Amino acid sequence: MDSEIIIQNTVSYVQQTLQNAEGGHDWWHILRVWNNAKLIARSEPVNLLVVELAALLHDIADSKFNNGNEDIGPQTAVTFLQSQSVNIDIIHHVENIIRHMSFKASFDAPGFHSPELAVVQDADRLDAIGAIGIARAFTYGGFKGRELYNPRIEPNLNMSKSEYKASAAPTINHFYEKLLLLKNKMNTPTAKTLAEARHQYMQDYLDQFYAEWNSLK
Repeated sequence: MDSEIIIQNTVSYVQQTLQNAEGGHDWWHILRVWNNAKLIARSEPVNLLVVELAALLHDIADSKFNNGNEDIGPQTAVTFLQSQSVNIDIIHHVENIIRHMSFKASFDAPGFHSPELAVVQDADRLDAIGAIGIARAFTYGGFKGRELYNPRIEPNLNMSKSEYKASAAPTINHFYEKLLLLKNKMNTPTAKTLAEARHQYMQDYLDQFYAEWNSLK
């Protein structure tokens, strides 16, 4: 099947599957990550079809919304790609990217890497920081019924993977436990450059948040 048709079919499939998804992990998140990935890929020696498919399918069945099941996402992606008669090597590559690209996967020993993974991982991490990252963090926190902030609950900077997955801490803690760490975890030059301004935006936001919380501004 022609690559362009595969991409078009994938877009339609993802839009339909995620039509009722939580606002931080919906089609618009996928679209932003897809666009980020294509932008970063311009400067990287990658298989663009692998990059696009992985970006489009990376959250097709996020473990956060499937009782912590980390296999359902890759398996769902594989089943769809098989239905499109995609080359088996490309399917395996996309599957491995989806399995290894998330922040929580970084708690495990590295099990897979490729230039394509680096691009898609950076694209996803860029959407987790900056103005949109802030919006997504509070959207998910509200979806889970979490506090905005509780000065009595300190961020846990030494969590295990299981602790991270089970955390129900206030949303502000998530900035310190993940979002502010992402700038230094970018893989590609393009993403590193883009991450600088988004990271600074989050720091400025936190300064304003604490000032308002303490009635200083």
